[in-house]
Amino acid sequence: MEVQLHQLKYFVAVAEVRHFTHAADVVGITQPSLSKQIHALEADLGAPLFERVRGNITLTAAGEVLLPLAKRILADVETARREVQELVGLRRGRVRLGATPSLCTSLAPAVLRRFRDSHPNVDLRVEESGSQDLVRDLLRGELDLALIILPAHGLDPALRVEPILRESLVVASVHQLPTVGPTGTVRLADLRDQPLVMFRAGYDLRDVTLQACRRAGFEPTLAVEGGEMDAVLSFVEAGLGVALVPGIVVARRPAIQVTRLAPPGVQRTIAVARRREAEPTNAARALRRILLDYVRTPAERGNLPAGVETLSPS
Repeated sequence: MEVQLHQLKYFVAVAEVRHFTHAADVVGITQPSLSKQIHALEADLGAPLFERVRGNITLTAAGEVLLPLAKRILADVETARREVQELVGLRRGRVRLGATPSLCTSLAPAVLRRFRDSHPNVDLRVEESGSQDLVRDLLRGELDLALIILPAHGLDPALRVEPILRESLVVASVHQLPTVGPTGTVRLADLRDQPLVMFRAGYDLRDVTLQACRRAGFEPTLAVEGGEMDAVLSFVEAGLGVALVPGIVVARRPAIQVTRLAPPGVQRTIAVARRREAEPTNAARALRRILLDYVRTPAERGNLPAGVETLSPS
């Protein structure tokens, strides 16, 4: 007997919902049929995949090993199916793009407009989230491309990453900072006594801010933490503290005062990422090409948000 794709599909369904009857409903078969296929899969692999104790379903060690592999196989099969269907014209095609909140409001709209003009029949799906969540979804095969912020510690080698832009952060406050110098800038170290409004855990700007403050020699005082971008800006507007943010996100917030950081400042690198071993669909290739053309064509660089510079092609 050989492992069948439908068996992997059933296994993933049970692993995700942790209930055989509910999983059977998800995949559209009866519970006895699903159980029979799971047993056949376990027999073929030579190891149990689930522990069944008092109605609770948990993965065994073998199940834990198989789950990411099964998801990857199913995602690759779906990619191959879409690729062939696009080639023979059976479907319009689909591309799933992830982007951080600040990039969803700055870079993504212009790029997606160009893509839509060139490929009006392709189904566009956009997921807005923090970089860590986007990387997780890429690895699961739930996204084709993602615009992410590169972390200092590097990324999973299973991803192919192309740095495309460098973005400078600014200090957002409701009043002028008392430590602003004659050049209109403030040193990061001068924020030592300023309470900071901090992003939620998992949000890339949280890590960037904390690392920058520590490099400047201090542990920041947090006024409030746990917000997304809109919440953080609202907390700044309420006078709860200051925040390090991309300049583009405060362009339409007149109540917020922007102060540039003195050199060397704080920068973050924007990259486009995809799974290394998964061949991108035609639609994903087209979107990547339009994105790179947009940020790397000299005539277009003037359209980039303030504080953003193009990186040379790798």
